[in-house]
Amino acid sequence: MSDAPPPDRDLVADAQARFNALANYQVRLKSISAETEPVEVRYAYRKPGFVRMDFICPHAGATLTYSPESGKVKLWPFGFDTFPRLMLSPDSHMIQSPQGHRIDQSDIGTLLVNVRELQQHGDTQFVGAETIGTRRASHVIVTGGPGHVVSGVSRYELWFDVTHGLPVKVASEGASRAPIETVLMEDLRIDLPESQLEPFG
Repeated sequence: MSDAPPPDRDLVADAQARFNALANYQVRLKSISAETEPVEVRYAYRKPGFVRMDFICPHAGATLTYSPESGKVKLWPFGFDTFPRLMLSPDSHMIQSPQGHRIDQSDIGTLLVNVRELQQHGDTQFVGAETIGTRRASHVIVTGGPGHVVSGVSRYELWFDVTHGLPVKVASEGASRAPIETVLMEDLRIDLPESQLEPFG
């Protein structure tokens, strides 16, 4: 039995529309790459661009928040609202990931914009329905045309949840087809009441 949408549907565009319609989301992110230790964070996003990242590993207990109003990042090395607190620019190398990700460009919407740009200069392949954890997902591969990369990525594999349409797993490759990063998005919750959102600092 297949519960995946037909392959002629543009799942990237569908996911962008779903992201554009939401107000906030929370998710547990697990990032794996060949050259660095795994990263796991509790991630929260609220429009128009507030971000909070609570680190599980490495740097357990550290919290980062970003405000689009101030354009600044707050870092609490030992937990939210504890001393010391550092104010940083989002382009500070101190708080960028090994892959160069910035907190102000870390949300699902930014990912989908990058995928869309690669898609418009390349090829999209619908693979089929698969199970990721406990979720049914539609597997899509987006490959850029010759010499075309977006933020260092030439190929994305994405698994879109068949229920809410947003990605639950993303794998990226560079121009040489070497793996860059695989990200799992677990326990994704969308449009939470304000009372259930952690403070954004």
